[in-house]
Amino acid sequence: MFSRIKRGATTPAIPQSTAASPAAILTDEPTILFDHVSKWYGDLVAVSDLSFSIGPGVTALLGPNGSGKTTSLKMISGLIGQSAGRIEVRGLPPRGNIETYRRFGLVNDVDNVYPYLTGWEFVWMNARLQRLPDPDAATRRAVDIVEMGPASDRRIGGYSKGMRQRIKLAAALVHDPDVILMDEPLNGTDPAQRAHMIELIREFGRQGKTVLVSSHVLVEVERFAENILVIVNGKLAAAGNYRTIRNRIDNRPLVISLRASNPRKLGAALLGSPAISSISVGKDDHITAETNDAATFYRIVPAVARQTDVRLLEIEAADESLESVFSYLVER
Repeated sequence: MFSRIKRGATTPAIPQSTAASPAAILTDEPTILFDHVSKWYGDLVAVSDLSFSIGPGVTALLGPNGSGKTTSLKMISGLIGQSAGRIEVRGLPPRGNIETYRRFGLVNDVDNVYPYLTGWEFVWMNARLQRLPDPDAATRRAVDIVEMGPASDRRIGGYSKGMRQRIKLAAALVHDPDVILMDEPLNGTDPAQRAHMIELIREFGRQGKTVLVSSHVLVEVERFAENILVIVNGKLAAAGNYRTIRNRIDNRPLVISLRASNPRKLGAALLGSPAISSISVGKDDHITAETNDAATFYRIVPAVARQTDVRLLEIEAADESLESVFSYLVER
């Protein structure tokens, strides 16, 4: 979502944000600093008065589509400039600073790749652009890190989405940057690729690199990021340790959808739990449950299914879209 400015205004009227609160500061010695940063396109505000700082380790930039994540990453990497405020990477403005660019590794969500190149050629090209003394060795190292060696001689145009994600990561890592920016890197990856990518992200953090990863999936973020910046409508809704944010989210009323071999029998059994506020069974035999205690709910459902000899086929949060989560966080 974008905030709209009244057309014809001489200066965009940026709404007040909670981003400048002390909770937005995650480190006293930041690698990346946002100081009251705004970005607008004509009469549309993509980022509004955003302030935060992050240091080494893995930080997640969490938000739904249109929340300002990609715009923020582009400003950090210097691809676009901010409309207001100050951005620094290791004390220097990133835009137009060649030395700062050399410290970055950027993995775009958009497939900015050449389909006629092989994976090896694409990574090697980036090694040459970085003026590395031994581009062949650097390419081999980066391709091996993302486990794309066997497919590196194939043209990128024939890669799956997950393979393109991995070869883009190899290109971003070829010069061994100490700041890594990743925009939705898990999109399109299969379970094995996803597990490997998550482990790589963790390893980058353990190596002392500053890693900023955007995502719209909270469950994925919990697997690799200790700190989270939650962005909604271009503003900071919450910041800090993911456990604190997860607890705040889990304490809100939650609607959960279930599918089972005998939905009415399971629904009747679940209704006796104090963790359940309401149960309904739809025409498609899906159970819709509302709970104020998500942690207890997820724990008891499998146990109740076993006790009632009902096969549990599916369980997912029906309203745990980030729009729902953020609305709750902002209200709080």
